[in-house]
Amino acid sequence: MKLLLINRSSVNLSSRQGLKAGLLLAGLVLALPVAAQPGRTTPPKPRGKIEEAEIEIVKERVNQLPEATRNFDKIRLPAPPQTERKVTYTFPDFRLPADRLNPSVRVLTIRQEEPAPLMGKYVKVGIGNYGTFFGRAHLHSTRTSDLAYGVDLRHVNSLNGPVDAKNSAVSESSATLMGEKYLGSTAVGATVDLGHERYKFYGYDRSKPQPEAGSIGQAFSRGAVKAYAHNRDPQQQLQYDAGLGFKYWKDNFVASESNFTINGKAGYALGETSRVTLAADASFIADKDSGRLGSRTRSFVQGTPAYELTGKRISVMLGATIGYSSDTINNVSPVLFNPAVRVGYTLVPEKFTVYAGLGGAIQRVTRYDLSTENPWLNQGLQVGDTRRGPTVYGGFNSTPVRGLELNARATYSRDKNLYFYLNNPVNPAKFDLVYDRETTQLLNVHGELLYTSAEKFRLGTRLDYNMYTLGSLAKPFHRPEFQSSVFGTYNAFDKLLLGVEAYFYSASYGISYTSNGDKSVPDFYRATNAIYDLNLRADYRITPNLSIFVMGNNLANQQYQRFYRYPVKGINVIGGASYSF
Repeated sequence: MKLLLINRSSVNLSSRQGLKAGLLLAGLVLALPVAAQPGRTTPPKPRGKIEEAEIEIVKERVNQLPEATRNFDKIRLPAPPQTERKVTYTFPDFRLPADRLNPSVRVLTIRQEEPAPLMGKYVKVGIGNYGTFFGRAHLHSTRTSDLAYGVDLRHVNSLNGPVDAKNSAVSESSATLMGEKYLGSTAVGATVDLGHERYKFYGYDRSKPQPEAGSIGQAFSRGAVKAYAHNRDPQQQLQYDAGLGFKYWKDNFVASESNFTINGKAGYALGETSRVTLAADASFIADKDSGRLGSRTRSFVQGTPAYELTGKRISVMLGATIGYSSDTINNVSPVLFNPAVRVGYTLVPEKFTVYAGLGGAIQRVTRYDLSTENPWLNQGLQVGDTRRGPTVYGGFNSTPVRGLELNARATYSRDKNLYFYLNNPVNPAKFDLVYDRETTQLLNVHGELLYTSAEKFRLGTRLDYNMYTLGSLAKPFHRPEFQSSVFGTYNAFDKLLLGVEAYFYSASYGISYTSNGDKSVPDFYRATNAIYDLNLRADYRITPNLSIFVMGNNLANQQYQRFYRYPVKGINVIGGASYSF
């Protein structure tokens, strides 16, 4: 047997051409006739013979491709634009009224969690001890790209309270309507808020005859309407957010407040790293009350123009705040001018940023807001805006690991006409607004921590330390030195949702009086007890539409006094059901 060898080193063929040649040669061998064709008379001419042979094709050449360049860098998506939002970590109906634990957090830097898909509509009803009834109806459209609208109704009342049963009853009712229309990159909308609350002045002297429940009642009616428009496209050169509103408030006596408001923010990009901004607010109040002030008007206008420059690691804002307020308590100047300077530096990208700055502004004070802090206010109040003078602050924002956020900030300010709550000498169950005739120096240290693990677990804490240096006032009445809260939720197995809130407030000060003839004179300053408050909640989903819940407030059963002479209810438990559709 002979060997036919085709060597690729001597034949300049590609590997595919060599393979075709070999197959063609083998086909010719197989196609040779082995017998004469029928019908042929002439004998075939003798032909040469091809002896048996073996064909072997040898490939010595290997095609090699160049190595591809591999990119190990992660694909980075641009971060969403930062928006200023009011952060709320609690369930909207978690707390019951009259506990009045509202931490005065001055800095809210942790971003709000992404909103969960709207349930659309649900109704919730519950009952509890102290003759408590709770009801809520949340009726909203599902999210669409064109329109959103809805109404939220809420009512909670307790027929009895911690002091003399009906003499400390309380009720709160509210209704919120909203609608928003999306027109390309612009959103326009309006909100309507209505509310009515009833309270009792139950901080009376219990050593004296018990007053009639009708003679110690207080009630607030409030309403607010706002129309707004804002830009939804963060890539546009001009960003804006503007609103026009009206707020009305009245109490059970003769006090009332009508407030027209204007607010707006605008930013114009000069380039990829710089822009100019303007934030402005205005408020025009018609105020009516008993006492020497009677009816009056209160005007407030303030604006902050600034230039902002943002680099890879450093960001700078240079501006100024100019404000005017017609309130001239303690003969303060109606005009306030403060720098608005902020410098931030990123030490570790997306991990750690430090910042510092100078600031200060006029802070608008209204009866509408004061009555949400303290419902036991006296008549004839002298309400005035707070002037926050030159302010120095510094802090950091950090996300050291996935799901963990840490923020801290220290602020030193010099305030004029910062209000405090003090018991009235004639009727200690009611509170007056008092002001330090001199400058109040305030050092605030604020911290926040939030840990989130997917959608299962969230745990956070906030704390504030306030050190007041006063001039004419003896104590920072009803402003605690230390406040902290812990909050968390846990989704056990998509059917059971657990929630916790815990509060700690240090002691604050009120004042007691003794009778000296026809006058009441200060006896001594009363320190309220430190506050420990624990609240728990559980929601269990029976079906996709039906769930049951139970929530308990003040489970430590501490009848603490956030405001002197006003103990809160002990353990308060509510249970009920919720139906969504």
